[in-house]
Amino acid sequence: MKKNMILFSLCLLVALAACEEDTSQADGSATHEVTVKTVPVEQKALTLPVFSSGLLTSDTEAMLSFKIGGIIQRIYVEEGQSVQRGQLLATLDLTEINAQVIQAQNSADKAKRDLKRIKNLYKDEAATLENVQDLTTAANVATEGLRIARFNQRFAEIRAVSNGKIVRKIKNEGELVTPGTPILYMNDTSQDQWRLEVGVADRDWARITEGDSAIVSVDAYPDEVFTGKVAQLAQGADPSNGAYKIEVQVFPQEKKFATGLFAEAKILPSGNKRYHTIPLRALVDGYGKRAFVFVPTDNNKVKKIPIEVAFMLENEVAVKKGLENVKEVITDGAGYLTEISRIKMWEKDTENLSKTTAN
Repeated sequence: MKKNMILFSLCLLVALAACEEDTSQADGSATHEVTVKTVPVEQKALTLPVFSSGLLTSDTEAMLSFKIGGIIQRIYVEEGQSVQRGQLLATLDLTEINAQVIQAQNSADKAKRDLKRIKNLYKDEAATLENVQDLTTAANVATEGLRIARFNQRFAEIRAVSNGKIVRKIKNEGELVTPGTPILYMNDTSQDQWRLEVGVADRDWARITEGDSAIVSVDAYPDEVFTGKVAQLAQGADPSNGAYKIEVQVFPQEKKFATGLFAEAKILPSGNKRYHTIPLRALVDGYGKRAFVFVPTDNNKVKKIPIEVAFMLENEVAVKKGLENVKEVITDGAGYLTEISRIKMWEKDTENLSKTTAN
């Protein structure tokens, strides 16, 4: 009889415990407890950077060409070769050009003889003043023609306009070229005037002004960061892609640059705006500009609230809307939370552990 009473009492206790567990789960009061950390929501004056990429160019690049057309007789340099100011780089075949100079010289000489003869006839009243004036004009025209021919003869060669390097040889010996056809692409290395040409959208273009600072990273130097500033803004969109070209002057900081190196720029517009900021690890369930964060509430509970992200800066998030009345958000442990979770603060738990260890 006594054994039966003991068994009945044990069964009753188990049943009561089961009923109590079911009830607590039904009303949501018994949930898992998560240890979390919180950080205060800060307000900072920040600017939304503009990110873009492009190729490095020199501010002193030059496309070298002949002033007149003809056949290229000789190119004295190769790609990558260093040159000095005034160095002869290329020449045209002078056969036709020299003949033109001789022809112009003969025409000028004849015009002078004709003018001298008509002046003598005019003194003897065998010619009119109009005859003298016409031949004077003809002599002047012939003289100017000779000067043009000699000028063209002088510019039938290409010389380096400054110290630099030959970036590209566009034409080869024996080719027939027209006046102004690029023959050599030269880069002036006497000055470190390097620029990065990038394209940006119209909204970004409107926020950028000349003189804004920039941070530039070059693929050739993965561990280096270079400074720069906006040197020029295009006043119209590129018809080929609709982007607005921005030129960023890059300071090489004693590093060796070359035309065509790929680089990325983070342009920092001068206009600042105040944003609420939180660590990146506080975000949960983000999509696009929308995201959620957990904030602690009374009785060790949490609340999941939506926010609108303005932009991200490395490990920090600038929030456009949603944190107006929020003092702190949960960071560590946020990924394990649900809206019915109970929390305990990591700092408090550490303090209790320290007291227990001391005792």
